[in-house]
Amino acid sequence: MSNDLPIRKIIHVDMDAFFASVEQMDNPDLKGKPIAVGGGGKRGVISAASYEARKFGVKSAMSGNLAIKLCPDLIFVKTHFDRYTEISKKIRKIFYDYTDLVEPLSLDEAYLDVTENKKGNPSASLIAKEIRERIFNEVGLTASAGISINKFIAKIASDYNKPNGQKVVNPEEVIEFLEQLDIRKFYGVGKVTAEKMYQKGIFTGLDLKQKSMEWLDENFGKSGRYYYYVVRGIHNSEVKPNRIRKSLAAERTFSENLSSEVFMLEKLKHIADEVSKRLTKSKVAGKTVTLKIKYSDFSLQTRSKTLPYYIRDTDIILETAKELLYQEKLNNSVRLLGISMSNLNTEKPKTPIEKKSISVQLKFEF
Repeated sequence: MSNDLPIRKIIHVDMDAFFASVEQMDNPDLKGKPIAVGGGGKRGVISAASYEARKFGVKSAMSGNLAIKLCPDLIFVKTHFDRYTEISKKIRKIFYDYTDLVEPLSLDEAYLDVTENKKGNPSASLIAKEIRERIFNEVGLTASAGISINKFIAKIASDYNKPNGQKVVNPEEVIEFLEQLDIRKFYGVGKVTAEKMYQKGIFTGLDLKQKSMEWLDENFGKSGRYYYYVVRGIHNSEVKPNRIRKSLAAERTFSENLSSEVFMLEKLKHIADEVSKRLTKSKVAGKTVTLKIKYSDFSLQTRSKTLPYYIRDTDIILETAKELLYQEKLNNSVRLLGISMSNLNTEKPKTPIEKKSISVQLKFEF
């Protein structure tokens, strides 16, 4: 048992159908109607869907063709990233009225550490409620929130009472909450991993908790240790105001499938140039180049190469991407190509997760 544990009150704020909600706010004619942001045209992929569209099964990353089959009355609208960024900045300004410990995950979600906050309010639950009310009154959009002792549980909780709701997982409720949780709801457990866990008889947090660290390491590699700790409520990652970027990418979906590498080279040049510009703008460089290939049957393949030095130059990125493209024969015609840079010069050496008890936090009032 450790009496030196940091006692935290963490809020995860997640905007409700953010892109779609902004479009509906800006165009009252779209309110109450099923809309999809992006996804228009023969080859489009949806960026976001309104709750009215989600009732029909329409969701982000879905092709527009499939979405319109599910929801014949679906309305496609163009993306307006400048507008989403503008609204996001207004929302973050509200966050900073309560704490400087704000870690944005994207334009529409962020972690806040309100253990010690600018309002002197001891209740994280009341702070979350006030923040959500201010977002609605000052911006015109609804947000949901999760409140708990760490980032992992707060993020899971924020999805519980969507839209326009919040859920608190008090310290004394953490263990039971995690034990009863469907393994698919664990942040960090994707579809493939969930299926693997199902095959091994792991359906809930309690099932996962029965497995030893050695068993998890053997069956899930480096993620095994992570699963071992989070199911016990142990997640010591702090809210980081200056979140370190771990990768940077650009990709393009083509209007027609490409069947020859020769036809892809010009496309790759534009993508490499965009990645280079983004690296330069962010003042970073990377060692690992990854080529992403999405085939016409929507199967996905990635090929990576790590260089002995950091790069951000278009020509070097392009040459490495070309090498990866010709590395092996294509499986099918290609609908999308992407290039990402990782292993950036912003990353710090990783330290192992320490095994810590949450016994002190269980006494903590929310």
